[in-house]
Amino acid sequence: MDPEKESNVMDNHAFTIREHLSEIPVDDSERKKQVSDGEAEQNKLAYSVTDVPPWYLCIILGTQHYLTAFGGIIAIPLILSKELCLEHDTLTQSHLISTIFFVSGLCTLLQVTFGVRLPILQGGTFTFLAPSLALLSMPQWKCPAWTQNANLVNTSSPEYIEVWQSRIRELQGSVMVASCFQIFVGFSGLIGLFMRFIGPLTIAPTISLIGLSLFESSGNDAGKHWGISALTVGIIVLFSQYLRHIPVPMPAYSKTKKFHSSKIYVFQILPVLAGITVSWLICYILTAYSVLPSDPKAYGYWARTDLKGDVLGQSPWFRFPYPGQWGMPTVSPAGVFGILAGVISSMIESVGDYHACARLSGAPPPPKHAINRGVGIEGIGCLMAGAWGTGNGTTSYSENVGVLGITKVGSRMVIVTSGFLMIFMGMFGKIAAVFTTIPTPIIGGMFFVMFGVITAAGISNLQYTDMNSSRNIFVFGFSMFTGLAIPSWVFKHPGAIVTGVTELDQVLRVLLTTSMFVGGFFGFVLDNTIPGSRKERGIVIWKEAHQQSGETLESEEMYSLPFGIGSRICTASWVRYIPFCPKPAGTGSDNVGNNEDTIMEKTGQALPNRDTRL
Repeated sequence: MDPEKESNVMDNHAFTIREHLSEIPVDDSERKKQVSDGEAEQNKLAYSVTDVPPWYLCIILGTQHYLTAFGGIIAIPLILSKELCLEHDTLTQSHLISTIFFVSGLCTLLQVTFGVRLPILQGGTFTFLAPSLALLSMPQWKCPAWTQNANLVNTSSPEYIEVWQSRIRELQGSVMVASCFQIFVGFSGLIGLFMRFIGPLTIAPTISLIGLSLFESSGNDAGKHWGISALTVGIIVLFSQYLRHIPVPMPAYSKTKKFHSSKIYVFQILPVLAGITVSWLICYILTAYSVLPSDPKAYGYWARTDLKGDVLGQSPWFRFPYPGQWGMPTVSPAGVFGILAGVISSMIESVGDYHACARLSGAPPPPKHAINRGVGIEGIGCLMAGAWGTGNGTTSYSENVGVLGITKVGSRMVIVTSGFLMIFMGMFGKIAAVFTTIPTPIIGGMFFVMFGVITAAGISNLQYTDMNSSRNIFVFGFSMFTGLAIPSWVFKHPGAIVTGVTELDQVLRVLLTTSMFVGGFFGFVLDNTIPGSRKERGIVIWKEAHQQSGETLESEEMYSLPFGIGSRICTASWVRYIPFCPKPAGTGSDNVGNNEDTIMEKTGQALPNRDTRL
């Protein structure tokens, strides 16, 4: 990585020299080459997927990913707490938060090591919230009136403990049964089979709507205090865009050079963490000096850092979450069918996340066997989440995919470090409780940047298609619009879907309120039914990248199973029939040569410059 760093250091100097030599004529081909080199330099990754940054950078960057996912992960148990009758039991809420972080860390390690093997973090999923809340709103699970009164709640009484534990056990059983469907779909290869019908016009709206669908909640969080959220956004944008090419001398040590200074691009790799930390510190100071109001109804109250101080005091120093900690899970058909809709939506979202993650981390597009493993491992993660009792499942985190695009750090070792950090935080209650003081406006401001990057990453898939085609414009535009309009209407009219079958109503309600599902569904159906050539649809270049990526050395290193499993087990010819194992070399259906042009096509380096118009 040193030569690349040196070239970055010379960027400003080279720009100054070119200004002085601007009068010297340069032919068009050389000018185009200079522009191309400049663009490549700007988009260059600080660390690629297989790179291993120094240990201290892994910890810092892993903490950044942890903090990025923190807002989304912690929101899930807090949202569920009211329906679980835990509104006035902050200690149990902290236990749920510790549990979901512990399980998220385990699932992250499984996904990065044995799953899709991309630098993608796992955490609780909002797609499970709607069916969970729908289940808990049923008459038999309505919270007793006395649990809504803080003066009547005795959190240590057996009666109260049974009230909330019986509800979370119902969620546990539903999640565990529904997750078996995801495990089957992943490891049986059905997801990989569907991928032959999925192209850029399906992936683009699916990924884009991951970000766009959350604009309202992000705005609500940021609107708690626009000044604090704007400060967070400003710092992240300043560091990640304006200062990213400015190196900062840092002390370093090596056996050859001993103690010396090394130039590190701190602004490029730590913008999110810096934005959170600075804004958090300012909120703490404003809270300490009573600048922020203490009245819950006053504007700016949610920017205070002392709103959950009681959680920090009551949380134990050490607590080890374990399966079945709330008792034996129970199962009901209504819960299973409802959660099943969330599982389907989560799988569709995750496939989009895999492609976005590969694109932003500079990896080849994930082959079918990696996608199969990724979805299957996510199913195992949901099974674990149900067994441990998080009240939720797990999925790939779109926010952290956005961090890759901002920081230009795609190392999966950083995500491994983040996984261990989440396990660590899940076991040490007081350390995890400290992060509950991050004010809501900071989280909202961070989401502005993260989801904006995700939206743009989805739209960038259209580069493979002919967007001069009225057909493609219609497919993409209609998919995007319906992906926003239909969920919005269903949210506002929850009682409009009445089939007479409660389970079916829950399934339809969850699917139709999930923007990624609605947009991806229409994109998939229209792209595969409206007449259009494969070149016009972008399938030719898209399929070249997907089908041939498994035959390159880079892709083999990226997506093969770890610890020599691939080389010892996946070398037999019969392995080709196992959907989640890499194909042995030479057994692929498309064997291509190893000339330079073909390698460039395989890795996708030449694709953006290729003319895809008819």
